[in-house]
Amino acid sequence: MKYRRLGRSGLQVSEIALGSWLTHDDPAQAAAAEAVIHKAYELGINYFDTANMYADGEAERIMGRALAGYERDSYVIGTKVYFDMGEGPNRGGLSRKHIMEQCEASLKRMGADYIDLYYCHRYDENTPLDETLRAMDDLVTQGKVLYVGISEWREWQIAEAAGLAERLHLDPIVVNQPEYNMFTRRIEADIVPMCEKQGIGQVVFSPLAHGVLSGKYRKGRELPEGSRATNPEHNHWIRSQGLLSEQRLEQIERLIGVAEQLGLTLVQLALAWNLRLPNISSCIIGATGPEQVEQNAAASGIALPDDVLAQIEGILAKSNMA
Repeated sequence: MKYRRLGRSGLQVSEIALGSWLTHDDPAQAAAAEAVIHKAYELGINYFDTANMYADGEAERIMGRALAGYERDSYVIGTKVYFDMGEGPNRGGLSRKHIMEQCEASLKRMGADYIDLYYCHRYDENTPLDETLRAMDDLVTQGKVLYVGISEWREWQIAEAAGLAERLHLDPIVVNQPEYNMFTRRIEADIVPMCEKQGIGQVVFSPLAHGVLSGKYRKGRELPEGSRATNPEHNHWIRSQGLLSEQRLEQIERLIGVAEQLGLTLVQLALAWNLRLPNISSCIIGATGPEQVEQNAAASGIALPDDVLAQIEGILAKSNMA
């Protein structure tokens, strides 16, 4: 496993990270989720990503329980705050009240003394930006949070926050968590260049386009039983982004051909393609079994030659960039 610095910080994270968005609040699946975490740690993955709202807090509990047996300084935990965690006017958003209360709740669920990366899960138009940034800065001062991050903010929102933090002498934002993969590339145009100037690194989610770039969905074949595309809880993003369109499936076939020429799986090709950008510090994967983690982790350290990158661009050129 290779490691990269996270933005301008001194923190190093594994090129492949493990996420927990697919974690369910079903106790019967907890053992499987923990086995995946243990395999990831064994393979050198040191960054584990979650959020307070995943499975109504159960994802944090499972992750905290699974990592409890390891030295705390050997791994990095990232969690998030923004979405509603119950009914009532102050149970969501990025107000000081919600941030402070949810940080304490996350620490309790994970059995942790501090959070390495604490993300503002979305931008809150109803809370003054300085209130949000001051609350995050206070958590850093208290030692409950080490680094501040944001997720799925627009370019101007990130720039405004970075400038405000500098003017107010607040702890800087060091990480952004956007969606990024071969089919969703909107961050390339403005967010990545701006973040490079501000010293903000990218930790990207859905690097396999919600599993479509795993190679499990093939042209002319039935959808695999039990796959995400057949799960009504998780297939909304696949359908809404047209990831199973005839054009996309044709591109998948051609990308599989490129991967096979290199002796790689499509998963490894897709992850290595993401990591071609120096500003991307880590790719967050999801896995339901240890074998998936192994295949994903093998992508770390793969450098794709320029001619291969050009070949991939040719395959993707006919698609509309998201």
